Amino acid sequence: MSAFFDRFKKMNIVRKLIYAVVGVCSYPALVLINKLKISGTEHIRNLPKSNVLFVSNHQTYFADVITFLHIFAAVKWRKKNRLGIPYYLLNPFTRVYYVAAAETMKSSWISRLFTTAGAITVKRTWAPGSSETRKGLEISDTRKITRALASNWIITFPQGTTKPFAPARKGTAYIIKLTKPIVVPVVINGFWRAFNKKGLKLKKRNVLLSVQFKPPLKIDYDAPAEKIMDQIMDAIEQSKSFMMKGAHHWVTVEP
Repeated sequence: MSAFFDRFKKMNIVRKLIYAVVGVCSYPALVLINKLKISGTEHIRNLPKSNVLFVSNHQTYFADVITFLHIFAAVKWRKKNRLGIPYYLLNPFTRVYYVAAAETMKSSWISRLFTTAGAITVKRTWAPGSSETRKGLEISDTRKITRALASNWIITFPQGTTKPFAPARKGTAYIIKLTKPIVVPVVINGFWRAFNKKGLKLKKRNVLLSVQFKPPLKIDYDAPAEKIMDQIMDAIEQSKSFMMKGAHHWVTVEP
């Protein structure tokens, strides 16, 4: 048991170091070169340290997640709806993982570094460019996510793609039905304007980047997976009704 805790402690130190380095490098693009508007952090301030699932729309591979990590660390240091001076990187919040496609996280040394920082890699059960509805997760991937939720927060992007208004993967609903987590919806925008698809290079300056945390959802865990997914997609403003209301605010960044 002591060997396990020693290994966990060493991994946590490595993750804090990666968070600090990535945080320092990414901070100017988020706050100085562009403008970051954060709202709703009061909804995450008093959450438990485990079994919390953040569901969000997705606009870049990495900039979205990096911004979440900045915000969680800032909230840990009792900041509200702002980052301010990033002294929070001295001791960032590391009890958080994010779900990412395995092939994406093997594409470069940077993505492998981000994997070490807390990625839960899953296999896609759909072909990119396919018109099929997203299917569930493989059993091994489900097991990885449920284990991580037992003692951490997890960020997931139910659509599994940066394409706006893409259909959701039912795997998210199955995880929710199985683990009964607190589910916090998040709506982001502006990242597709400011960054390239990977989220590591600037495309444009002076862009308003917005991250809105909404109140935790009241979910009927016994409801069908389809109903739960409809509730989530509406909460992250990616449902058909939102597409009809304001599709001009979004852009397709992935074919």
